[in-house]
Amino acid sequence: MRLANSPWSPRLIGMDGLDGLYRALTAEGYRVIGPAVQDGAITLRELSGIAELPFGWGVSLQPGGYRLRRRDDEAAFGHSAGPQSWKRFLHPPRERLWSARRDGGGFELADDGGDEQPRYAFLGVRPCDLRAIAIQDRVLDQPGSRYAARRARLFIVAVNCTEPGETCFCTSMGTGPGAAEGFDLSLTELVADGAHRFLVDVGSDAGAAIMALLTSEPADEVTAARARAEVQAAAGRMGRQMQAGDLRELMAASHQAARWDDVASRCLTCGNCTMACPTCFCTTVEDSTDLTGDHAERWERWDSCFDIDFSYLHGGSIRPSAKSRYRQWLTHKLGTWHDQFGSSGCVGCGRCIVWCPVGIDLTEEVKALREETDQRPEPGDQP
Repeated sequence: MRLANSPWSPRLIGMDGLDGLYRALTAEGYRVIGPAVQDGAITLRELSGIAELPFGWGVSLQPGGYRLRRRDDEAAFGHSAGPQSWKRFLHPPRERLWSARRDGGGFELADDGGDEQPRYAFLGVRPCDLRAIAIQDRVLDQPGSRYAARRARLFIVAVNCTEPGETCFCTSMGTGPGAAEGFDLSLTELVADGAHRFLVDVGSDAGAAIMALLTSEPADEVTAARARAEVQAAAGRMGRQMQAGDLRELMAASHQAARWDDVASRCLTCGNCTMACPTCFCTTVEDSTDLTGDHAERWERWDSCFDIDFSYLHGGSIRPSAKSRYRQWLTHKLGTWHDQFGSSGCVGCGRCIVWCPVGIDLTEEVKALREETDQRPEPGDQP
Protein backbone atom coordinates (compact mmCIF):
# COMPACT_ATOMS: atom_id res chain seq x y z
CA MET A 1 0.00 0.00 0.00
CA ARG A 2 1.42 3.41 -0.94
CA LEU A 3 0.40 7.04 -1.24
CA ALA A 4 -1.25 7.99 -4.51
CA ASN A 5 1.26 8.62 -7.32
CA SER A 6 4.21 7.73 -5.07
CA PRO A 7 6.96 5.59 -6.64
CA TRP A 8 8.11 4.47 -3.18
CA SER A 9 6.50 1.74 -1.10
CA PRO A 10 5.94 2.39 2.62
CA ARG A 11 8.46 1.01 5.11
CA LEU A 12 8.43 0.21 8.81
CA ILE A 13 11.00 1.31 11.35
CA GLY A 14 11.26 0.83 15.10
CA MET A 15 12.82 2.98 17.77
CA ASP A 16 16.25 2.07 16.46
CA GLY A 17 15.16 3.34 13.07
CA LEU A 18 13.95 6.62 14.57
CA ASP A 19 17.30 7.03 16.27
CA GLY A 20 18.97 6.16 12.99
CA LEU A 21 16.92 8.84 11.26
CA TYR A 22 18.17 11.47 13.70
CA ARG A 23 21.75 10.32 13.29
CA ALA A 24 21.52 10.22 9.52
CA LEU A 25 20.16 13.76 9.39
CA THR A 26 22.83 15.15 11.69
CA ALA A 27 25.51 13.30 9.72
CA GLU A 28 24.25 15.10 6.61
CA GLY A 29 24.77 18.43 8.35
CA TYR A 30 21.19 19.14 9.38
CA ARG A 31 20.23 20.80 12.63
CA VAL A 32 17.29 18.67 13.76
CA ILE A 33 14.38 20.69 15.17
CA GLY A 34 11.59 18.86 16.94
CA PRO A 35 9.13 18.88 19.85
CA ALA A 36 10.36 18.68 23.44
CA VAL A 37 8.92 19.35 26.90
CA GLN A 38 10.09 22.70 28.20
CA ASP A 39 8.59 25.28 30.58
CA GLY A 40 5.36 23.36 31.03
CA ALA A 41 4.61 23.04 27.32
CA ILE A 42 5.69 21.08 24.27
CA THR A 43 7.91 23.50 22.41
CA LEU A 44 10.04 23.31 19.27
CA ARG A 45 13.81 23.43 19.64
CA GLU A 46 17.02 21.90 18.35
CA LEU A 47 17.31 18.32 19.61
CA SER A 48 20.45 16.61 20.86
CA GLY A 49 18.88 13.19 20.31
CA ILE A 50 15.52 11.43 20.11
CA ALA A 51 15.49 11.00 23.89
CA GLU A 52 14.40 14.66 24.07
CA LEU A 53 11.16 13.93 22.19
CA PRO A 54 8.07 14.13 24.47
CA PHE A 55 7.59 10.38 24.93
CA GLY A 56 4.47 9.69 26.97
CA TRP A 57 3.24 13.29 26.99
CA GLY A 58 -0.01 14.64 25.60
CA VAL A 59 -1.86 17.92 26.03
CA SER A 60 -5.31 19.06 27.10
CA LEU A 61 -6.58 22.12 25.25
CA GLN A 62 -9.41 24.59 25.68
CA PRO A 63 -10.08 28.22 24.72
CA GLY A 64 -7.48 30.16 26.68
CA GLY A 65 -6.09 26.99 28.28
CA TYR A 66 -3.22 24.54 27.73
CA ARG A 67 -1.70 21.93 30.00
CA LEU A 68 0.49 18.87 29.72
CA ARG A 69 -0.88 15.48 30.67
CA ARG A 70 0.65 12.03 30.95
CA ARG A 71 -0.45 9.55 28.33
CA ASP A 72 -1.22 5.88 28.86
CA ASP A 73 1.53 4.97 26.40
CA GLU A 74 4.97 6.21 25.39
CA ALA A 75 4.02 7.84 22.08
CA ALA A 76 6.52 10.46 20.98
CA PHE A 77 4.09 12.46 18.84
CA GLY A 78 0.83 11.96 20.75
CA HIS A 79 0.23 15.66 21.31
CA SER A 80 -1.42 18.57 19.52
CA ALA A 81 0.05 21.89 18.41
CA GLY A 82 2.03 23.79 21.03
CA PRO A 83 2.53 27.53 21.46
CA GLN A 84 5.16 27.72 18.71
CA SER A 85 5.01 26.94 15.03
CA TRP A 86 7.79 26.04 12.61
CA LYS A 87 7.67 29.52 11.07
CA ARG A 88 9.98 30.81 13.82
CA PHE A 89 12.86 28.95 12.16
CA LEU A 90 12.12 29.89 8.55
CA HIS A 91 10.79 33.38 9.36
CA PRO A 92 12.51 34.32 12.67
CA PRO A 93 10.73 36.54 15.22
CA ARG A 94 13.68 38.95 15.16
CA GLU A 95 16.51 39.13 12.67
CA ARG A 96 19.27 41.62 11.94
CA LEU A 97 19.17 42.67 8.31
CA TRP A 98 22.42 44.62 8.31
CA SER A 99 24.83 46.54 10.48
CA ALA A 100 27.20 49.36 9.58
CA ARG A 101 30.01 51.34 11.13
CA ARG A 102 31.24 54.83 10.39
CA ASP A 103 34.27 54.80 8.13
CA GLY A 104 35.78 58.21 7.42
CA GLY A 105 33.14 60.24 5.66
CA GLY A 106 30.67 57.38 5.17
CA PHE A 107 29.54 53.98 6.44
CA GLU A 108 30.84 50.49 5.78
CA LEU A 109 28.34 47.66 5.83
CA ALA A 110 29.34 44.66 7.91
CA ASP A 111 28.96 41.08 6.75
CA ASP A 112 26.18 39.57 8.89
CA GLY A 113 26.42 36.15 7.31
CA GLY A 114 23.13 36.61 5.49
CA ASP A 115 24.11 34.05 2.85
CA GLU A 116 25.05 31.39 5.42
CA GLN A 117 21.62 30.11 6.33
CA PRO A 118 21.21 27.09 8.64
CA ARG A 119 20.36 23.68 7.25
CA TYR A 120 17.30 22.58 9.20
CA ALA A 121 15.57 19.21 9.41
CA PHE A 122 12.09 19.53 10.92
CA LEU A 123 11.11 16.34 12.77
CA GLY A 124 7.42 16.00 13.63
CA VAL A 125 5.61 18.47 11.38
CA ARG A 126 1.84 18.01 11.61
CA PRO A 127 -0.14 18.10 8.34
CA CYS A 128 -1.77 21.41 9.35
CA ASP A 129 1.68 22.93 9.90
CA LEU A 130 2.91 21.36 6.68
CA ARG A 131 0.18 23.28 4.86
CA ALA A 132 1.09 26.41 6.80
CA ILE A 133 4.66 26.19 5.50
CA ALA A 134 3.31 25.89 1.95
CA ILE A 135 1.11 28.96 2.53
CA GLN A 136 4.04 30.99 3.85
CA ASP A 137 6.05 29.90 0.82
CA ARG A 138 3.62 31.80 -1.39
CA VAL A 139 4.24 34.94 0.62
CA LEU A 140 7.90 34.80 1.59
CA ASP A 141 9.72 32.39 -0.75
CA GLN A 142 11.02 35.14 -3.02
CA PRO A 143 14.24 34.84 -5.05
CA GLY A 144 17.25 36.07 -3.10
CA SER A 145 15.47 36.25 0.25
CA ARG A 146 16.80 34.70 3.43
CA TYR A 147 13.56 32.76 3.73
CA ALA A 148 14.17 31.26 0.28
CA ALA A 149 17.71 30.26 1.28
CA ARG A 150 16.48 28.53 4.45
CA ARG A 151 13.58 26.89 2.65
CA ALA A 152 15.77 25.47 -0.11
CA ARG A 153 17.94 23.71 2.50
CA LEU A 154 15.04 22.32 4.54
CA PHE A 155 14.31 18.62 5.12
CA ILE A 156 10.81 17.85 6.44
CA VAL A 157 9.75 14.78 8.39
CA ALA A 158 5.99 15.02 8.77
CA VAL A 159 3.96 13.09 11.36
CA ASN A 160 0.39 12.15 10.58
CA CYS A 161 -2.15 12.95 13.27
CA THR A 162 -3.93 10.11 15.03
CA GLU A 163 -5.12 12.05 18.10
CA PRO A 164 -6.46 15.56 17.40
CA GLY A 165 -6.84 18.07 20.20
CA GLU A 166 -9.96 19.67 21.62
CA THR A 167 -9.44 22.84 19.58
CA CYS A 168 -8.28 21.26 16.31
CA PHE A 169 -10.30 21.64 13.09
CA CYS A 170 -7.86 20.78 10.30
CA THR A 171 -10.38 18.44 8.65
CA SER A 172 -12.73 21.38 8.11
CA MET A 173 -9.97 23.34 6.38
CA GLY A 174 -8.80 20.40 4.25
CA THR A 175 -5.32 20.40 5.80
CA GLY A 176 -5.27 17.11 7.72
CA PRO A 177 -5.14 14.83 9.57
CA GLY A 178 -2.97 13.05 6.98
CA ALA A 179 -0.13 14.50 4.93
CA ALA A 180 -0.26 13.82 1.19
CA GLU A 181 2.56 16.00 -0.15
CA GLY A 182 5.16 18.59 0.76
CA PHE A 183 7.35 16.31 2.90
CA ASP A 184 10.54 14.34 2.43
CA LEU A 185 9.48 11.61 4.85
CA SER A 186 6.17 11.09 6.63
CA LEU A 187 5.69 9.02 9.79
CA THR A 188 2.59 7.43 11.25
CA GLU A 189 3.26 6.36 14.84
CA LEU A 190 1.97 2.97 15.97
CA VAL A 191 2.08 2.06 19.67
CA ALA A 192 0.33 -1.16 20.67
CA ASP A 193 0.94 -4.58 22.15
CA GLY A 194 4.36 -3.62 23.45
CA ALA A 195 5.57 -2.55 20.01
CA HIS A 196 6.57 0.99 19.06
CA ARG A 197 6.87 1.39 15.31
CA PHE A 198 6.51 3.98 12.59
CA LEU A 199 5.06 3.58 9.12
CA VAL A 200 7.26 5.67 6.82
CA ASP A 201 6.13 7.17 3.52
CA VAL A 202 8.78 8.66 1.24
CA GLY A 203 7.92 11.93 -0.47
CA SER A 204 11.10 12.97 -2.28
CA ASP A 205 14.40 11.76 -3.66
CA ALA A 206 16.10 13.35 -0.65
CA GLY A 207 13.82 11.38 1.62
CA ALA A 208 14.55 8.17 -0.26
CA ALA A 209 18.29 8.76 0.13
CA ILE A 210 17.98 9.17 3.91
CA MET A 211 15.65 6.18 4.12
CA ALA A 212 18.24 4.00 2.42
CA LEU A 213 20.56 4.63 5.38
CA LEU A 214 18.08 3.33 7.97
CA THR A 215 17.26 -0.13 9.27
CA SER A 216 13.76 -0.76 7.96
CA GLU A 217 11.49 -3.41 6.51
CA PRO A 218 8.67 -3.38 3.95
CA ALA A 219 5.33 -2.50 5.49
CA ASP A 220 2.92 -5.43 5.40
CA GLU A 221 -0.61 -4.74 4.19
CA VAL A 222 -2.21 -5.27 7.60
CA THR A 223 0.07 -2.81 9.41
CA ALA A 224 -0.13 -0.22 6.66
CA ALA A 225 -3.92 -0.46 6.57
CA ARG A 226 -4.08 -0.08 10.35
CA ALA A 227 -1.94 3.07 10.21
CA ARG A 228 -4.08 4.60 7.45
CA ALA A 229 -7.24 3.71 9.38
CA GLU A 230 -6.00 5.43 12.55
CA VAL A 231 -5.31 8.63 10.62
CA GLN A 232 -8.72 8.44 8.92
CA ALA A 233 -10.43 7.88 12.28
CA ALA A 234 -8.80 11.04 13.61
CA ALA A 235 -10.70 13.04 10.99
CA GLY A 236 -13.92 12.21 12.84
CA ARG A 237 -12.60 13.24 16.27
CA MET A 238 -11.85 16.89 15.70
CA GLY A 239 -12.60 19.13 18.68
CA ARG A 240 -13.94 21.93 16.48
CA GLN A 241 -15.70 22.30 13.14
CA MET A 242 -15.62 25.14 10.63
CA GLN A 243 -18.02 25.46 7.70
CA ALA A 244 -15.34 26.61 5.31
CA GLY A 245 -16.85 26.42 1.85
CA ASP A 246 -18.03 30.03 1.55
CA LEU A 247 -15.85 31.83 4.10
CA ARG A 248 -14.56 34.32 1.54
CA GLU A 249 -18.11 35.40 0.67
CA LEU A 250 -19.21 35.38 4.32
CA MET A 251 -16.38 37.69 5.36
CA ALA A 252 -17.18 40.10 2.52
CA ALA A 253 -20.85 40.20 3.52
CA SER A 254 -20.22 40.68 7.25
CA HIS A 255 -18.43 44.02 7.37
CA GLN A 256 -21.26 45.75 9.25
CA ALA A 257 -22.23 42.79 11.44
CA ALA A 258 -23.08 43.52 15.07
CA ARG A 259 -20.98 40.53 16.10
CA TRP A 260 -17.81 42.60 15.65
CA ASP A 261 -18.90 44.79 18.59
CA ASP A 262 -19.46 41.68 20.69
CA VAL A 263 -16.01 40.23 20.04
CA ALA A 264 -14.39 43.66 20.47
CA SER A 265 -15.79 43.83 24.00
CA ARG A 266 -13.74 40.73 24.83
CA CYS A 267 -10.62 41.15 22.67
CA LEU A 268 -7.54 42.58 24.42
CA THR A 269 -5.82 43.33 21.07
CA CYS A 270 -2.73 41.65 22.53
CA GLY A 271 -1.80 39.99 19.24
CA ASN A 272 -1.26 36.53 20.77
CA CYS A 273 -3.31 34.97 17.98
CA THR A 274 -1.02 36.40 15.31
CA MET A 275 2.14 35.40 17.16
CA ALA A 276 0.94 31.80 17.60
CA CYS A 277 -0.54 31.52 14.09
CA PRO A 278 1.66 29.48 11.73
CA THR A 279 0.77 31.60 8.69
CA CYS A 280 0.75 35.21 9.96
CA PHE A 281 3.79 36.88 8.45
CA CYS A 282 3.65 40.64 9.12
CA THR A 283 6.84 42.40 10.15
CA THR A 284 8.18 45.83 10.94
CA VAL A 285 11.67 47.27 10.60
CA GLU A 286 13.60 49.02 13.36
CA ASP A 287 16.77 51.07 13.00
CA SER A 288 19.10 51.77 15.91
CA THR A 289 22.41 53.49 16.53
CA ASP A 290 24.80 53.56 19.45
CA LEU A 291 25.41 56.71 21.50
CA THR A 292 28.47 57.65 19.49
CA GLY A 293 26.68 57.44 16.17
CA ASP A 294 29.49 55.21 14.85
CA HIS A 295 27.45 52.02 14.64
CA ALA A 296 23.98 51.41 13.17
CA GLU A 297 21.80 48.34 12.73
CA ARG A 298 18.56 47.46 11.01
CA TRP A 299 16.39 44.70 12.47
CA GLU A 300 13.26 43.02 11.20
CA ARG A 301 10.81 41.66 13.77
CA TRP A 302 7.35 40.20 13.78
CA ASP A 303 4.51 42.67 14.01
CA SER A 304 0.75 42.30 14.31
CA CYS A 305 -2.30 43.92 12.75
CA PHE A 306 -3.57 44.17 16.35
CA ASP A 307 -0.87 46.75 17.08
CA ILE A 308 -2.46 50.19 16.87
CA ASP A 309 0.64 51.53 15.13
CA PHE A 310 0.67 48.77 12.53
CA SER A 311 -1.70 50.62 10.19
CA TYR A 312 -0.45 54.07 11.09
CA LEU A 313 -0.51 56.70 8.37
CA HIS A 314 0.18 60.43 8.56
CA GLY A 315 -2.30 61.73 11.08
CA GLY A 316 -2.87 58.52 13.04
CA SER A 317 -3.96 54.90 12.93
CA ILE A 318 -6.58 53.91 10.38
CA ARG A 319 -7.83 51.17 12.73
CA PRO A 320 -8.05 52.81 16.16
CA SER A 321 -10.66 50.42 17.63
CA ALA A 322 -10.41 46.82 18.79
CA LYS A 323 -13.39 46.10 16.56
CA SER A 324 -11.65 47.29 13.41
CA ARG A 325 -8.42 45.46 14.19
CA TYR A 326 -10.06 42.11 15.02
CA ARG A 327 -12.25 42.44 11.92
CA GLN A 328 -9.16 43.14 9.81
CA TRP A 329 -7.42 40.01 11.13
CA LEU A 330 -10.34 37.61 10.70
CA THR A 331 -11.57 38.89 7.34
CA HIS A 332 -8.04 38.79 5.94
CA LYS A 333 -7.27 35.35 7.35
CA LEU A 334 -10.47 33.75 6.08
CA GLY A 335 -11.46 36.04 3.22
CA THR A 336 -9.10 38.34 1.34
CA TRP A 337 -6.19 35.92 1.80
CA HIS A 338 -7.87 34.04 -1.08
CA ASP A 339 -7.53 37.12 -3.29
CA GLN A 340 -3.86 37.61 -2.45
CA PHE A 341 -2.52 34.07 -2.19
CA GLY A 342 -5.14 31.71 -3.62
CA SER A 343 -6.16 29.95 -0.41
CA SER A 344 -7.39 30.49 3.11
CA GLY A 345 -4.83 31.71 5.62
CA CYS A 346 -6.20 29.34 8.27
CA VAL A 347 -5.04 25.72 8.54
CA GLY A 348 -7.23 24.67 11.48
CA CYS A 349 -4.45 24.15 14.04
CA GLY A 350 -6.45 25.91 16.79
CA ARG A 351 -3.48 27.77 18.27
CA CYS A 352 -5.27 31.13 18.17
CA ILE A 353 -8.05 29.65 20.32
CA VAL A 354 -5.75 28.10 22.91
CA TRP A 355 -3.38 31.04 23.28
CA CYS A 356 -5.99 33.79 23.39
CA PRO A 357 -5.97 35.03 27.03
CA VAL A 358 -9.75 35.46 27.01
CA GLY A 359 -10.51 32.33 24.97
CA ILE A 360 -11.94 33.87 21.81
CA ASP A 361 -12.78 31.00 19.47
CA LEU A 362 -12.75 31.94 15.78
CA THR A 363 -14.95 28.95 14.90
CA GLU A 364 -17.62 30.36 17.23
CA GLU A 365 -17.16 33.85 15.80
CA VAL A 366 -17.63 32.55 12.27
CA LYS A 367 -20.71 30.62 13.34
CA ALA A 368 -22.19 33.76 14.90
CA LEU A 369 -21.42 35.84 11.80
CA ARG A 370 -23.07 33.20 9.63
CA GLU A 371 -26.20 33.14 11.77
CA GLU A 372 -26.42 36.93 11.75
CA THR A 373 -25.95 37.09 7.99
CA ASP A 374 -28.56 34.39 7.39
CA GLN A 375 -31.09 36.35 9.46
CA ARG A 376 -30.47 39.61 7.62
CA PRO A 377 -33.41 40.62 5.36
CA GLU A 378 -32.75 40.43 1.65
CA PRO A 379 -32.94 43.74 -0.29
CA GLY A 380 -36.55 44.41 -1.21
CA ASP A 381 -38.02 42.26 1.58
CA GLN A 382 -40.93 43.82 3.42
CA PRO A 383 -40.24 44.72 7.06
